[in-house]
Amino acid sequence: MNVIWRTLLITLLARLRARRDGRIDPTAVGVIRLTTMPTDLDILRHMNNGRYLSLFDLGRWDLLIRTGMADAMRRRGWYAVVSSETITFRKSLNPWQRFDVESRFLGHDDKALYMEHRAVVAGEVYARAIIRARMLKRSGGTLPHDELFAALGRPDGLPDVDPWVHDWAAASALPSTRAEAPSVWP
Repeated sequence: MNVIWRTLLITLLARLRARRDGRIDPTAVGVIRLTTMPTDLDILRHMNNGRYLSLFDLGRWDLLIRTGMADAMRRRGWYAVVSSETITFRKSLNPWQRFDVESRFLGHDDKALYMEHRAVVAGEVYARAIIRARMLKRSGGTLPHDELFAALGRPDGLPDVDPWVHDWAAASALPSTRAEAPSVWP
C-alpha cells in the first residue's frame, strides 16, 4: 500500500501508452520516469534502500501491461510472485531527483522468469536489481513454462540468462514450502 497511488497512476499510463503506441516487444526495455518523493526518504535524506524494490515493481507493472502479458495472465488466472531478488547500489537518489526505472526480461530457466530493473539518472546507473519470479495459477500449482509459451508465444531474441544469475538463484534459494525450514542460528 505504500506506493498505491503511484501504482494506479503507472498502470493507467501504461494502458494509455499501449493503446496509443501499441504493444511493445517482450524483449524491449520499458522505461518510466519517477521522482524521489519525501515519503521515499530515510533519515539520511536520500531514497531508502527498501523503497527501490517497491518502485521497481512499478517498472514491472508497466512492462507487463505494455507487452500485453498482464491481460493475458489475468484472463487465464495466472500471476507471478517474486521468489528472490538482489539489489546493488552505486549512488544515492536525493529528494526531488528525477530518475528513470528501466526494466527488461532477462530470460527464464525451467522454474522461473528473470527480470532486471535499473534506477538511471542521465544515462548513469544508480542501482540495479535482479528479480526471480515464479508463475502460479489461481486454481493452484505452478505454471509450467511450456504452457506459458504455448499461450503467449516465446519471444524471439530472449537472451540466455547469465550463469552468475543462475548461481545466485541457487545460492539464495530457501527450502521448498513442503519442506521444513527451521530458524536455527549457528
